Amino acid sequence: MDVSKGFQIESPSVFVPWGISEAELLTLVAVTNPKKVTDGYYTIKCVSLTGLQHMLGFHFLPRVGGGLVEFEFFRDNYPDYPDLSRSFSEFQVHLEATFGPPTEELGTQSCAWVFGLFVLNHYIQEGFGPEEHVRLKKLAASS
Repeated sequence: MDVSKGFQIESPSVFVPWGISEAELLTLVAVTNPKKVTDGYYTIKCVSLTGLQHMLGFHFLPRVGGGLVEFEFFRDNYPDYPDLSRSFSEFQVHLEATFGPPTEELGTQSCAWVFGLFVLNHYIQEGFGPEEHVRLKKLAASS
């Protein structure tokens, strides 16, 4: 998948371009009943990453009146997923099916794909207990 223009959701079949406004996003994904979490952050339930059902978060900068700069992937029952290692493995299989092998492996449960001005990170981090993170970010202004 070429992420330089945006991200393809499989179900519903919607392509979400980088830099889209909140209003444009809400129109594109209206069938999913998007949830506003806070200013500049919405989530939907969808299928992407070669058949994985998950939640997808959309982050905008600036938070009010901004453009889309990040996609966040997580479980719909997060943080109550009982087996974090199994979740990591499942996400990893789908990420590699979609994007190929990671371009950087930073440990046993930490890797990244670098696509020019975009990066996809998948890792487990200790916060208030271990947390899995899967984020596709636009790093700099691009066309």
